[in-house]
Amino acid sequence: MAEKENEAQEKPLDKMTAVELREVAKKIPEISGVHGMKKAELLEAIKKARRIEDKKVTPSGSKAVLTIKKKIQALKLERQAALEAKDKKMATIYRRRISRLKKKSRRAA
Repeated sequence: MAEKENEAQEKPLDKMTAVELREVAKKIPEISGVHGMKKAELLEAIKKARRIEDKKVTPSGSKAVLTIKKKIQALKLERQAALEAKDKKMATIYRRRISRLKKKSRRAA
């Protein structure tokens, strides 16, 4: 059991599971009602008790998502043109590019 506590101490708070966060929160006397809290509530309470500043995401991330989505729209048009021209190879290439950009936009959001 002591090994588990050490592992929980080493991990950053955002990477911990709700169970691990409850264990940490139980040790802080300022926090009550630990078992009724969800992960987000636990994180907030622990950070507040430890006086940890929460870093907010800047709006520049949303600009990145918008540019990626514009690229996706352009690629969709190119893919549609390739399909109409019966160019399967290029259509497949465009589909893969669109898929990669979609994954990238989800990570940036």
